[in-house]
Amino acid sequence: MRIHWLVVLGFSLVASSAHAQSAPSGKTLAATIEVYVFPGNGQPAEQQSKDEAMCYNWAVSNTGTDPFELQKQAAAQQQQTQQQVQQAQAATQGAGAKGAVGGAAAGALIGAVADEDKSEAAAAGAAVGAIAARRRAKAGSQQAAAAAEQSGAAAQQATAEQVGNFKKAFSVCLESNKYMVKF
Repeated sequence: MRIHWLVVLGFSLVASSAHAQSAPSGKTLAATIEVYVFPGNGQPAEQQSKDEAMCYNWAVSNTGTDPFELQKQAAAQQQQTQQQVQQAQAATQGAGAKGAVGGAAAGALIGAVADEDKSEAAAAGAAVGAIAARRRAKAGSQQAAAAAEQSGAAAQQATAEQVGNFKKAFSVCLESNKYMVKF
């Protein structure tokens, strides 16, 4: 039990020096980023923790990517995408009323020119205007929501590629130190 706590304490110190978030108790730095490392030469846990921290720093400096920072950025991007989709959907509110006003004005004008009852023409124009405005607003809203979702998906894919490149660099470094690595 005493050795286990030393390993966890040693890992926490090493991980914080690697600018990483603290790992849950019992998880190595590699395991927190879903890279699984096995000592190839019987390296003790303390040495593995040091090697992981060194390789983490090396991978960050060589790829320009910190997976913990990417996690934060991905969460912020996902939240931004959701807000953009909600804003696009909210943009349709009030479109029918605005269309009805415009349609009523056009209907009244047409009724005056055609020498018909202006109120009936205005009511018909309002109905047509409301329906047309709602359809245009809904189509525009759907396009904006789809564009926001597409942009968010592209950002997530780019983030996944950066994390993949980091994991490759991290793994290469560990493999050069005689560890078996899987991710």
